[in-house]
Amino acid sequence: MEKSELLYRITMNPEILFGKPSIRNMRYPVSMILDLLSAGMTNEEILADYPDLELEDIQACLAFAARLANVESITKIKAA
Repeated sequence: MEKSELLYRITMNPEILFGKPSIRNMRYPVSMILDLLSAGMTNEEILADYPDLELEDIQACLAFAARLANVESITKIKAA
């Protein structure tokens, strides 16, 4: 599956998780999957713990994070 197709699995619905990025409109936040991966869990362990998820969901979370990290600059906004 191509990266652009994977990103369609990431949804932001104001009625689910207050609009935070989640997987396929389920209550699995992208940040949780990224936290699990950064803690050392394997894809197989995550899929075993969360049977509603698919390998492509984990790949979508990584693609989403990569896109967010690919900013050219971050500008600090002065408080009013």
